[in-house]
Amino acid sequence: MSIIATLIIGLVAGWITGMLMKGHYSIIVDMILGIIGGFVGGWLTSLVFGVNMMTGINITSLIVAIVGAVIVVAVYRLIRGRSRLVEAKQAICNTYQTCRLAYPA
Repeated sequence: MSIIATLIIGLVAGWITGMLMKGHYSIIVDMILGIIGGFVGGWLTSLVFGVNMMTGINITSLIVAIVGAVIVVAVYRLIRGRSRLVEAKQAICNTYQTCRLAYPA
C-alpha cells in the first residue's frame, strides 16, 4: 500500500511543485518529477529523522513529497541548464569559428 500511496501523493506533489516553481514543462513531466520527489522525500526523512514519513495518503506525506519534488526539480533544472549552456557554447563556436583558437581540441 505504501508504494501506491507514494505514487498517488507524488502525482499531486508534482502538480503542486510545477505550480510553485513555475516550470515550463508539461504536466506529465511535473508528475513524473513529483513521483521521483516522493521517493526522494521519503528517503531523506528516513536519513534525517530515522523514520520514513511517507506513511500513506495524508498531509505529512504530501509535504514530504513536495519538498522532495522541489529538490528533484532543482537538480533537474541544474542538469538541464548545464546541457543548454554547452549547446549554446557549441552554437556560438560553430557560428563564429572562434573556438578553435580559444578551445583547441
